[in-house]
Amino acid sequence: MLTMHELELRGKRVLIREDLNVPIAAGKVTSDARLQAALPTLRMALDAGAAVMVMSHLGRPAEGAPEPRFSLQPVAERLSQLLARPVRFVSDWLDGVDVAAGEIVLLENVRFCTGEKVNDDELAQRMAALCDVFVMDAFGTAHRAQASTEGVIHHAPVACAGPLLLAELNALSAALQQPRRPLIAIIGGAKVSSKLGVLRQLVDQVDQLIAGGGIANTLLAAAGKPVGQSLYEAEMLDEARELLDSGKIPLPDDVVVASEFKADAEACIKSIDEVGAKDMILDIGPRTSAAYARLIGAAGTILWNGPVGVFEFPAFANGSQKLAQAIAASAAYSVAGGGDTLAAIDQFDVADGIDYQSTGGGAFLEFVEGKTLPAIAALQARSAIAA
Repeated sequence: MLTMHELELRGKRVLIREDLNVPIAAGKVTSDARLQAALPTLRMALDAGAAVMVMSHLGRPAEGAPEPRFSLQPVAERLSQLLARPVRFVSDWLDGVDVAAGEIVLLENVRFCTGEKVNDDELAQRMAALCDVFVMDAFGTAHRAQASTEGVIHHAPVACAGPLLLAELNALSAALQQPRRPLIAIIGGAKVSSKLGVLRQLVDQVDQLIAGGGIANTLLAAAGKPVGQSLYEAEMLDEARELLDSGKIPLPDDVVVASEFKADAEACIKSIDEVGAKDMILDIGPRTSAAYARLIGAAGTILWNGPVGVFEFPAFANGSQKLAQAIAASAAYSVAGGGDTLAAIDQFDVADGIDYQSTGGGAFLEFVEGKTLPAIAALQARSAIAA
């Protein structure tokens, strides 16, 4: 792929697609991790003397029906603080943007534009007409073929990969293509069905695969263990047994259960064989946490996507906390991705011990699974044509 580093940007109109989809409450950004990740790219373009336009999505508004709660205005305000310079917010931008060299503007939510999600070609052309150079820097949306992520690449005068996108791809490639062994993956989530492809791919690649959440419950049920009222997929037991046949997936020996899914529910530690008909498994137990921590401590490379329990509830956060601390303390090369994972990293204050925090969730998993990410394929195709 052509990269932003290779281009002379002085005086050029540069349109950068970032993933600035951050949580906002009461008109303020409450977690700016994705903004922080984008800063080096934005500073590089500004320092090069470009006229910088930034676009992103936020939330899931209905297309063509702008709602104030999905506006990127608070993001512009926070970016101004982080960059220590004005970031002008532009709400009406499809027909052209007035921006000078050395200036940066943030364009309103691309999902307010009708045709964004279906990758409407006319919309993509209008986006491309805004710029001399388009920079795809949003790894978190690279798996979506949408107008602002994939379509615009085909029509921009020049299209290239940004530094953050390259860093994401390099970090994941380092963990997957020539990893230091043992390679351990930690995959949490509600459903085996939604992550079956990546679980199958990882079972072939890793030395150990630690499962958490509903995925672990389905695996336990497939192994004939009682799961009570826990979240699991009865229709996925055959697929779960195939995964267990690999011999690479350790199952919990003890768990933390409750009679209801509530933050103040009474927590009880039980051996997995003692789980009752009315119990809900909401975390792994201390014996299991210690066993998993030993595996992590011996790892050479760690891929982490998802907590192993309901970490938002203090009574059921211990397992995820022990694993997070073990990952941070490990000498292994560690890559973490996914919204819940990044939230857990913040909650347990282990960021300094994680080698790379990916801004992608779905893109992270699809890359691990070996799928072609549409935006990456489009950038490669443009480079091939230019060559």
